[in-house]
Amino acid sequence: IFIDADKPNNPHYLEWSLKLSRPGTVIIGDNVVRNGAVADADSQDANVQGVRRFFELMAANPRLSATAIQTVGSKGFDGFSMAIVNA
Repeated sequence: IFIDADKPNNPHYLEWSLKLSRPGTVIIGDNVVRNGAVADADSQDANVQGVRRFFELMAANPRLSATAIQTVGSKGFDGFSMAIVNA
């Protein structure tokens, strides 16, 4: 499942992804580093808050094993998350 939509709703997309998944499903979340802004705990940006909540939900869900990977390219730096649904 590839999630690349409005970031404030990433937590909802994750919930739906889990409803539609089975063990072995891979869930990718795109643009989750937000040029480093996700590390700023004081950010009021709705996109950053959506990604942070997305990460919190993945971390708290025992069905998921997940990581985030930073990427660097011509547009600067960002990244993606990758989670696998466990049994």
